[in-house]
Amino acid sequence: MRHVFDGLARARVAVIGDLMLDVYLQGEVERISPEAPVPVVRLASERAVAGGAANVAANVAHLGGQVDLVGAAGPDEGFAALSRLLDAHGGIAQGGVVVDAACRTTRKTRLLGHNQQIARIDHEHRGPLPAAVDARVAERAAAAVAEADIAVLSDYGKGVVSDALLAAVFAAAAEAGKRVIVDPKRRDLGAYRGAAIVTPNRAELALATGHPCETDEDARAAAEIAIRQCGADILLTRSEKGMSYFPVDGEPIHLPTVAQEVFDVSGAGDTVVGTLALCLAAGLPIAEAMRAANHAAGIVVGKVGTALVSREELLADLMADGGADVEDGRLMDREALVAQRAWWRRQGLSVGFTNGCFDLVHPGHASLIRQAAAGCDRLVMALNTDASVRRLKGPSRPLQGEAARAEVVGALKGVAAVVLFDEDTPLELISALQPDLLVKGADYTEDTVVGADVVKAGGGRVMLARLVPGQSTTRLAARGAAVAAPAAGTAA
Repeated sequence: MRHVFDGLARARVAVIGDLMLDVYLQGEVERISPEAPVPVVRLASERAVAGGAANVAANVAHLGGQVDLVGAAGPDEGFAALSRLLDAHGGIAQGGVVVDAACRTTRKTRLLGHNQQIARIDHEHRGPLPAAVDARVAERAAAAVAEADIAVLSDYGKGVVSDALLAAVFAAAAEAGKRVIVDPKRRDLGAYRGAAIVTPNRAELALATGHPCETDEDARAAAEIAIRQCGADILLTRSEKGMSYFPVDGEPIHLPTVAQEVFDVSGAGDTVVGTLALCLAAGLPIAEAMRAANHAAGIVVGKVGTALVSREELLADLMADGGADVEDGRLMDREALVAQRAWWRRQGLSVGFTNGCFDLVHPGHASLIRQAAAGCDRLVMALNTDASVRRLKGPSRPLQGEAARAEVVGALKGVAAVVLFDEDTPLELISALQPDLLVKGADYTEDTVVGADVVKAGGGRVMLARLVPGQSTTRLAARGAAVAAPAAGTAA
């Protein structure tokens, strides 16, 4: 499944639309108010997250993509808070946001008691943007489309996605040969003619076409009407029935839902369109992009409120759905290994970890690996990179390059996977992997093993493996040099 994420970090998405700040007031309900028959919520916490087009941008950035965000906001505390949130994600350029005193940043405040939404308060601008602001947003949107790999129009009906903006975006996309994905709000889908993909939910498609969307047959008939209206492929999100893709030409693709538990659907549509756009921008075919988006939605609806999906969560979920057990000693990058570790955890398999340079593999190494493999179901071998070895051992080491060392170690019985680390110690890798067993040689004490505290804090244990006397790479290298020196003198 690693190929699903190849190129995501290099992909750039222009996200254009209605920006929002979602605020969640969380508390406990213990009684009914004596003033009116309403619950009294004792406030316990408050948090704010990006919403609307800003949430699409946050989803793209959280999966590692680059974003050019375009929209309109007021010079108010709502946008200040939203801007800080977007800065914290990294990878989101906000230069396309027009901040004008004539605008007001949309803020939705949700009151929750016992994780159930009780009320929502909306602060928002209603109606079209002022003409001057509209023109500036359209200009910045066209520029963003030209620079991006793909564009998303996130229409929440708050005034940013105007006729002028649509015309500017579709013209820029046609000129640059870029695709535009539209998350629609208008009843007339013909307004989005020029898009490559339109992503309505069941209610939106039924309203736009006047046709029910419950069964596969109904959905296909409604999608055909929509295609005639807008000329775009239709990606229909169908809640508990998953999602269906109806291309202008070709056969539909149906994916069942993968959600295990639906806790909150807030922002799930943003997750779908953001994940889909990023995967397509990275060059994935539509079927694989859909699968990733479907799994991302399945993860996010299991969280409270508007939430995000990490690369590790998504990759682990994809691997769990038809994933395969890795136990052949292959070399894996860190991200893929963390996802694989999550898959192993789901299967109830314990994971062991040991590390070193393993420059010349000798009987001492073989003994360490045998003991480590006997203590777990899957053993991960972490090798210092060549640069790390040079810092630790000097400029004459390693004797073998990292690729050769990884191949040799990975071929040893009991090794499930090999990973490289460039740091001087494997602490960062251990923290990311959270192994159940950490193994080092008995020349260490438990309190001097790097990462021992991390593993034990997570419920794991540390093993000090028995040593084979007289075995070390340094000693082997010195012996080889001593043998080579007389031979060189004889030849001279």
